[in-house]
Amino acid sequence: MMGPVRGLKKRKKQEKKHGENGSSASGSPQKEGPLDWLDELSKRIINNGLRQSPPKGLDNFQSVFKMSRKTFEYICSLVKDDMMAKAGNFIFTSGKPMSLHDQVAVALRRLGSGDSLVTVGDSFGLTHSTVSQVTWRFVESMEERGLQHLHWPSTESEMNEIKSKFEKIKGLPNCCGVVDATHITMCLPATEPSSKVWLDHEKNHSMVLQAIVDPDMRFRDIVTGWPGKMKDWLVFESSNFHKLCEKGERLNGKTLQLSEGSEIREYIIGDSGYPLLPYLIVPHEGKELPEPKSDFNERHFATRMMAQRALVRLKEMWKIIQGSMWRPDKHRLPRIILVCCLLHNIVIDMEDNVEDELSLSHNHDSGYHQFICEASDVEGVSLREKLSLYLNQRFPTRNSVYY
Repeated sequence: MMGPVRGLKKRKKQEKKHGENGSSASGSPQKEGPLDWLDELSKRIINNGLRQSPPKGLDNFQSVFKMSRKTFEYICSLVKDDMMAKAGNFIFTSGKPMSLHDQVAVALRRLGSGDSLVTVGDSFGLTHSTVSQVTWRFVESMEERGLQHLHWPSTESEMNEIKSKFEKIKGLPNCCGVVDATHITMCLPATEPSSKVWLDHEKNHSMVLQAIVDPDMRFRDIVTGWPGKMKDWLVFESSNFHKLCEKGERLNGKTLQLSEGSEIREYIIGDSGYPLLPYLIVPHEGKELPEPKSDFNERHFATRMMAQRALVRLKEMWKIIQGSMWRPDKHRLPRIILVCCLLHNIVIDMEDNVEDELSLSHNHDSGYHQFICEASDVEGVSLREKLSLYLNQRFPTRNSVYY
């Protein structure tokens, strides 16, 4: 977990002392601290009808930027050196140079609202070109400075905590993660040469994002950049995570003894769009399943919802990847997606509860139907049978006879 930003009070005093003149739409006024100005800006954005009134429990700043001031300051501390390296390059339309807080606020507003460059620029008193440049510099900086917030658990104690939290959901033992995928849609004109490459099975142009999520909805591994028409199992099989599992370098921790003569390895779970593998467990297929198997599927589904919720929260928080982006750079888009995932994790790592107050939808991939992958591995079948039997014995159903 990340601690408070050192030197925060000192930095605030310096910023107040050396603050810039200007109107409320053109940088931090001299008599106010940077966050006071941002709170006024947030209030104006809300009053202009770009957002509804703040949800109960949130102030204007939290409602617009979707994070606490503590988290905002921490993000500023991460990117400070990069953003201020050539700070004089970025100025408001009034001619005043942008401070660190100004630049970070612009980038977060662009990523978080999904509003056009012109709309964001108008609300801050900037040209759309400046909004674009500031946002991209922020993305480049976060790619490097924030990468420590997205990683696979590196210690046994960290992994044990994850397993324990997953087991508390619906009883699945030794589970290390949930894999799921979503589509990031974009608008491409038919005349664009690459448009057919990105056309998916729902007739949208899209890029896929695959994520492995922990029980706190934190992203632990992501893959993006592939066209949205790729099936989930093909994206997974192309991933470095899959390659590491095949080589025995991932999900290779201690086995867990369920009963005498029955032990299981570490694994992740996914929906029926993935293959049944020795380390990836999917639901039982079929209708009118015996009760122990249907009970397993219910427990599997309840646990799997952590990934669903994480992807919903990602798109609700960072709306630039929620809607259809207009002709995005296909080389830059994966980097924008990565940074949105990093910001998602930072909010969790900072124990920021602002997200909990925001209203969320229930579907991260509306309009897309699932393709079933019927591939299965004999070791995966065996592991799933052990899990089903164990759960049936531990949590007997009404007709607790295992078939």
